[in-house]
Amino acid sequence: MAFSEDLKERIKKIMSKYETKQSALIPVLHEVQREYGWLSLDSMKEVAELLSIPPADVQNVATFYTMFFTKPVGKHIIWLCRTLPCALRGAQQVEHYISEKLGIKPGETTPDGKITFFEAECLASCGTAPVMLVDDELYENLTRKKIDELIEKLRAD
Repeated sequence: MAFSEDLKERIKKIMSKYETKQSALIPVLHEVQREYGWLSLDSMKEVAELLSIPPADVQNVATFYTMFFTKPVGKHIIWLCRTLPCALRGAQQVEHYISEKLGIKPGETTPDGKITFFEAECLASCGTAPVMLVDDELYENLTRKKIDELIEKLRAD
């Protein structure tokens, strides 16, 4: 895989903001993931070459953080919080409802490739549980109606 010149320029701009190439790794991985939607082994190798670091170091970072995807995911990502405050306020029922609506389990992507559904350890909004993060937007005090409206919007996109 060869990165486009445009992507390489964006990576160089990111690298220029950091004292060492290694310290630019996470922002560079974010940029590559924005471009392709996920991080393939080939893209991780190319990042390693551009940053002059071992490919294993890149892969270790990409597989450690849940914010990086090492297999294809949907256009939209749903993260449902499953920690105790959300669990006490119905997260398990929300999980079952979302799974039923989408026809998938957590960790899976809808057949049309539009939505991937994950469980999250904490989304830091315990006072408004149950909550989920969709792409970069937090949805709080979830109800079936809110979930229905959101899923309808995501499917239409």
